[in-house]
Parts: sequence; C-alpha cells; structure tokens
Amino acid sequence: MPIASMPTELKYGCNPHQGRAAFESGAVRIRAGTPSMINMLDALNGWQLVAELAAALGMPAAASFKHVSPAGAAVGTPLPEDLARVYEVTGRELSPLATAYVRARGADPKSSFGDFVALSHPVDAATAGYLKSVVSDGVVAPGFDEGTLATLAAKKGGSFVVVETDPDYRPPALESREVYGVKLVQQRNDRRVGDTDLDEVVCGELTPDARRDLLLGLVTLKYTQSNSVGFALDGQMIGIGAGQQSRVDCTKLAGAKADVWHLGRHPRVLGLDFARSVRRQERINWRVRYIEGDLTVGEQEAFAEAIDGEAPAGLAADERHAWMTRLRDVALVSDGFIPFRDNVDHASRHGVAFIAQPGGSSRDDEVIAACAEHGIAMAHTGLRLFHH
Repeated sequence: MPIASMPTELKYGCNPHQGRAAFESGAVRIRAGTPSMINMLDALNGWQLVAELAAALGMPAAASFKHVSPAGAAVGTPLPEDLARVYEVTGRELSPLATAYVRARGADPKSSFGDFVALSHPVDAATAGYLKSVVSDGVVAPGFDEGTLATLAAKKGGSFVVVETDPDYRPPALESREVYGVKLVQQRNDRRVGDTDLDEVVCGELTPDARRDLLLGLVTLKYTQSNSVGFALDGQMIGIGAGQQSRVDCTKLAGAKADVWHLGRHPRVLGLDFARSVRRQERINWRVRYIEGDLTVGEQEAFAEAIDGEAPAGLAADERHAWMTRLRDVALVSDGFIPFRDNVDHASRHGVAFIAQPGGSSRDDEVIAACAEHGIAMAHTGLRLFHH
C-alpha cells in the first residue's frame, strides 16, 4: 500500500540547537519514535544501499550506518563458528536477514555502537530479537512480520526510531539541496551497479566469490561519504575508510579496520574469559581495546576486573604478524580511480587479492604493474561513485 505524503516534524536538525526540522515524502513513514535529521539521512541512505545490494546479489542485505556513512554492510552468507563467537551469537537462531545485520554490525563494532540499521527485507522475528539486544538508535525496513513492530517500538522505552519504506517508491530523476541559500540541482545517481561492471579485468582473474565481494563493495561505497575505500570478504565489508581527502589515507584506514576485524578471530582474543557481570557490548569493546593495545594503566586495572583476574599481555608483534598472514582473498573497492601505486602496495599488506576501481589515472600502467607484482587481480569499472 503506497505511503501518503504528509509533513512530519523531526526531533531537531543535525544538532539539537537546530530546532526546526521536518520532511515530507511518500517514500517513508515513521512507525515509532521521533527521528532527528541525521537519523533520516542515515535511514534514506541506508535503505538505498541495502535495496540495491539485495537486487545486485539476490540475497538479504543489511547495513549499519553512523553519521551518513556505513560502518558495515553485508549480505546473509552463513557464519563460521569462530565469527559467531566474535559476534557473540553462538547458539542463536538467525535468519539470513538477521545474519546479514550481525555481519554488518560486526565489521566495526566500535563504530556501530548506537547505529541506524538498514534492512532490505521485512523485519522477521529473528532479526527483531537480535535488534532488541543491541544498542542502536533506529531501523529502516520495507515492512514488519507479525509482532516485530511491537518489539521494536518498545525498545529504548519507546524512543527507538522505526522507519517504514515503500519498496515500490521511485524517486524523481532530479534531486536538489539548498546550501547557504543556494539551491543545487543534479541528476540523481540512479546508475545501478551490476556484474558487467567487473567485465574489464586488466590484471589476473576474478573468482566468483571475489565478484560477489567486489559488487558488495561497489554498492556500499556508492552510499559512503567520499573519498572512500572499502575492504570486503565472504559477503561482508570488513573495513571502510570514508570521508578522507587522500585516497591512500582511505586505504590505510580501511586496512587498519580490517586488521582489527581479523585479529578478533585470534584464539587468544576469543579466549579472553570475562566475568559474568560484564555485558555483551563491554566484552566487545574490551576485545577491540586489547587488539589495539592502547590500554592506559587505569584501563589495564579495569580490564583485569572485567576478566576477573590478571590482565593478560597483549598480542606480541610476531603473533600479530603470523595471524595477519592468514588474511587472504580480500576484495578492495575504490570510489574513485587509484592515482598512485602506494594504494596497491599498502593494500597488499592486508590480504587484498582483488581490486575494483574506475581506472583512468595517468598512472594506470604503474598501478597495474603493482598489482601484477603483488599477485592482485584488478578490474576497471569505468564507474566513479562519489557521494556527498
């Protein structure tokens, strides 16, 4: 049933002192809570991402948004046992949609704390049950199975934001925004990402799994603040470097996040034995801090209390290096062309084996040569995906 277009007041604009804020559209309606401007920006960008991703890969998709960029995105590929432990869902019944969100949130759990959730399919009981247990601000979805809307509407004492989309809504060809009293108009970025975008392989060969992960990355970066670079593996983003002025800084940021994600699967990290009183999110945060190795003296004491004993020594450099060599077959996607080989050199240190980027740099030959040196396959998409 189409959603009626009617004015809806928002809690506030981007900041609480920007008290006058509203929207009017037939694309969405608010089913619970009172969203802010940023909540709506996250919801609208997130919905577009998961809808396009589900269409491109034919699987349920989810994204975890913070400040108008995804902290993670994924499709519902099965979880291996160690990742189920990392994400703290061992023994939980998960639908493909719930699995997609568990993967999306688990990519960067520190950033996903208090996120806005985007789901490609109607919320089912398994997904609603998981959402009930995590710290999030809201969810956007195209519908709700019986009983799930009530479950979500009760979250956070009734302040959890629930946005319903009309999956049949089609936005106009032109979009506009007003900045400093100046109205800007452009053609909406309605170019759909598809498998043919990976046809121009300029170095090496792409495996079927690599094509899936590269398409995941391309769709994700289409709705990520530019400049951006993303790392993907096994149907989920594992590191997103967004909003950086330098592309190699995007690559370094995404790589650092991918490293933390991979080190989370290390036996010593999974073996941390927490006291029963330590909550789920606290356990996740402590694992990240332990991996990053930046505990102050006071934090070390708190960590010792959390694990109810003496705080273990952090991972030694040789342990970290040995474990990182196991990270392989990672797919890297760039929303703009790769201008220098330093991006490839750095990516090779983080298990990257496949790259998709627009191509078109004056140094394309150098970048292709770097891929050949590192044994990395690369496709030129001819498609720039800047998003602002």
